[in-house]
Amino acid sequence: MTLILNPDFERLWQDKDPFAEVDLIQGKVYRQLEARRTLRFEIDGKGYFLKSHKGVGWREIVKNLLQLRLPILGAANEKNAILKLEEAGVATMSMAACGSRGLNPARQESFIVTEAIEPSISLEDLAIEWRTQPPTAVEKRQYIRAVAEITRRMHAAGVNHRDFYICHFLLSSAEGAESLDLKLIDLHRALIHSDMPFRWRLKDLASLYYSAFDVPLTQRDKLRFIRCYSGVPLREALQRDAVLWKKVRKKARKLYKKALRKGIVR
Repeated sequence: MTLILNPDFERLWQDKDPFAEVDLIQGKVYRQLEARRTLRFEIDGKGYFLKSHKGVGWREIVKNLLQLRLPILGAANEKNAILKLEEAGVATMSMAACGSRGLNPARQESFIVTEAIEPSISLEDLAIEWRTQPPTAVEKRQYIRAVAEITRRMHAAGVNHRDFYICHFLLSSAEGAESLDLKLIDLHRALIHSDMPFRWRLKDLASLYYSAFDVPLTQRDKLRFIRCYSGVPLREALQRDAVLWKKVRKKARKLYKKALRKGIVR
């Protein structure tokens, strides 16, 4: 068994079975599946999010592998990604508690508790507001730089998100140009690589671009993102990574057309 508890949860669960305590937690349920539960709860007025995982079973593992998908077995992906991003200086969720037990991957139990980022607004919701209340040029540049810097640091640390959409960026403060507080969330599918494969970098960047299709971005805005993400002069970035950005545009358009067909684009 592995267990990580911050001081508050050490006191709260002292001399108790953390897994039994997790099963007793009640709150606003966001997702309830046979093997996974996600909910928000409060302790002494402070908000937290819980993701608890039960064994997914060998059938689910085999099904994912046959579909060439990596199965999510528990909270380890999110825990490891949070620790890696913190090490890389990327603002993300604060982990309050995490635990796992069991060696059998099909029956392993695990959980992770993170502090709620409140009050906050996602970049997706902010972008919807921009349709009627456009940001200033200075504000827009600030957000582009912040997203590009998070993306650059994440990939440099070998982390790829796998659900990399603007809805997973939370703005917890927007008071002044120097106080932009943007955090990256929902890391339960994240992978960590010693050397980031091209296909995973492409997937993240295309997903991000697709999710921002309806944001009022100019060509200059997009080039600014490329320069900030690449960390080199724009001309060099466009020459060095021409194939990458061409594939990003193509894949993002394909994702957007698919979303339009399914009616999931707001």
